[in-house]
Amino acid sequence: MAVGEVMRMEIPSGGDMSVTSPELHVLAVDDSIVDRKVIERLLRISACKVTTVESGARALQYLGLDGDKGASGLKDLKVNLIVTDYSMPGLTGYDLLKKIKESSVFREIPVVIMSSENILPRIEQCLREGAEDFLLKPVKLADVKRIKELIMRNEAEDCKTLSHSNKRKLAEYIDDASSPSPSPSPSPSSSTHDDSSAKDFPSSKQMKSADEKFSSLL
Repeated sequence: MAVGEVMRMEIPSGGDMSVTSPELHVLAVDDSIVDRKVIERLLRISACKVTTVESGARALQYLGLDGDKGASGLKDLKVNLIVTDYSMPGLTGYDLLKKIKESSVFREIPVVIMSSENILPRIEQCLREGAEDFLLKPVKLADVKRIKELIMRNEAEDCKTLSHSNKRKLAEYIDDASSPSPSPSPSPSSSTHDDSSAKDFPSSKQMKSADEKFSSLL
């Protein structure tokens, strides 16, 4: 498949799911097929891989957060960003945001909310709940590029932090391995034994003197 070509995937119960290539993998959620196509096209222009679903429930299924073991076979793919519409039937974008932030597996994934309504309390509520940003529709290419640059910068910083940590651990390991082991000191008993043996063993001169003293006693 050529770079940038859309690969259509069949999923049960209808719905539109598509994947493109490469780099950042973005999960886009919107109940409007027109808006889904718009955000997908903008993300593709920005060289992102895109998966689109038509509802919050389908997003949870894709991520494996719906409790269904038979969820999407693509759930093992890494998702770098989730972009979701706010106003959707059933599970809203705000509800989806909360579900993701409650997950120990996916809570670190940035979530961006989109809406055609500029309602300040709604925006503040989403940001308080952990949304990375709140975009007003129609979403522009500049918005997508800005979000992508932010995510890439955050991921680069995370990789840099991890690299520094690994280098520090490696340096500590090398220091420990190169430190000379202390030489074992001789045990007091063996030292005493050696000294006393050398001291108690008579020299030839001492033997001769002892013989002379013994002879004088005869």
